[in-house]
Amino acid sequence: MIETVAVLGILVIAAALVAIAVRGRRRQVARERVLRRDGIDADFEPLAGPSRRVSIRRYLWVAALVAVAVGLLLRFVLDWPIGLALAAAVVVALLGWQVDSMWYNRRVFRLETQLADTIDMMVAAVKAGSSLQSSLESAAVSTRKPLKPELEEVIGRIRYGDDPSEVLVELEERLPLETVRLFSNTLAVNWQVGGRLAQTLANVGRTIRDRIELTRRMHTMSAQARFSVMSILAVTYFLAALVWRNDPSRMRGFLLTTVGQGAVIAAVILQGLGIVWIASLSRIKF
Repeated sequence: MIETVAVLGILVIAAALVAIAVRGRRRQVARERVLRRDGIDADFEPLAGPSRRVSIRRYLWVAALVAVAVGLLLRFVLDWPIGLALAAAVVVALLGWQVDSMWYNRRVFRLETQLADTIDMMVAAVKAGSSLQSSLESAAVSTRKPLKPELEEVIGRIRYGDDPSEVLVELEERLPLETVRLFSNTLAVNWQVGGRLAQTLANVGRTIRDRIELTRRMHTMSAQARFSVMSILAVTYFLAALVWRNDPSRMRGFLLTTVGQGAVIAAVILQGLGIVWIASLSRIKF
């Protein structure tokens, strides 16, 4: 009975995570279709295959691998009941998912901030009389990682004679962000037809900074909900540790019973669903 409940709980959480991943994949496919339909140049065909590498990505598989390792360790090394081992693995997977999400958002925020600074430097260089390629090269010198290697690759390939439109499309594929897409499309269009680059780049930089500011405000507004959930989880495990410390024999006996294991598994499953729900509600969508 306990094993059945545990397996059902794992399947429910896995289904929720798969649904989120499928939804994100559908958005990515839709964006690729829009890019192919409304390309930079009517005579230019985007790359048919995937890009060689993606410089900014999620590492959810690491959290899943660590969770499986923890579950196997608790079950076969420490001889925990299978229900409790699965519950602990779920907790580790959810915590790893949150850590990966925080790290990814931090990296995206840093990259978009560097992109806005790069655009400001390009605007100043263009107003001083520099060409598009010269302004991009001068801006890349003052940029740091993670954006600097990407700009250096773009500049290097253009110097070697590659098509600038193709190089900028590959930049967007390596950095699948809407701000990078706006920046790359702006440069590609100007490279093809010319125009007042300084004013256009200034508007792009202003738009990116507005998005960054809005993202910061949304994170601040949703921080209370996230902290409330984490506080409730921390209090739950603190009370469990306190009860275990005061009367370990009774707590051990409770966890070895069917009712005790069922209660713990149900609590962990509800906590996992709550984390997934709060994460989906606090996700910023433009």
